[in-house]
Amino acid sequence: MTRELQFYTNPQSRGNIVHWMLEELGQPYTTHVLHYENTMKAPEYLAINPMGKVPAIRHGDVVVTEAAAICAYLADAFPDAGLAPANRGEYYRWLFFAAACGEPAMSDHATGWDANTPELQKRFGYGSFEQTFEVMADWLSDRTYVAGDQFSAADVYVASLLNFGILFDLIPRKPAFEAYLTPLLARPAKQRAEEKILQLMAAEANLAG
Repeated sequence: MTRELQFYTNPQSRGNIVHWMLEELGQPYTTHVLHYENTMKAPEYLAINPMGKVPAIRHGDVVVTEAAAICAYLADAFPDAGLAPANRGEYYRWLFFAAACGEPAMSDHATGWDANTPELQKRFGYGSFEQTFEVMADWLSDRTYVAGDQFSAADVYVASLLNFGILFDLIPRKPAFEAYLTPLLARPAKQRAEEKILQLMAAEANLAG
């Protein structure tokens, strides 16, 4: 596929996960910055994502929303980037564990609510906040990458989640997390994404001023 990617985001959103993924691809893309109070809820964008949230991408006639789904789609759409490993089992497992268990557990805990009884833990896919991040730490304790022996789209998502959680004191600062994150956050694509995000934030501040 050679059609240019359209990327819908806000520099203070989950769109930063996809921004990193796009930089890893090395493909051209156009960034559309949306604002929470107006353009994100405008009819034009609601036609792309009826939830009125970012991120989203458009690739030709294909629209994808949800950061984990976008990462998985882009890895398959651009196989030359090598971001979808041969071992799809571990790859899918941890990409979607982070999205389906890690983020909800972190979000619930951050709002002061926890599944703190056996009955509640049966009803939630992540069980408990503590269990979720213990399981992730155990898996990462002797691994450079979350799936196999190569960097993948799953690492983009998992590392983004863990980095956000640690930066804002939303998850425990486990040694396994810090050892895993240090080399990934130093990747050139991640650094490029961070520079572009800072530029977008500066542009937004200038408009607001």
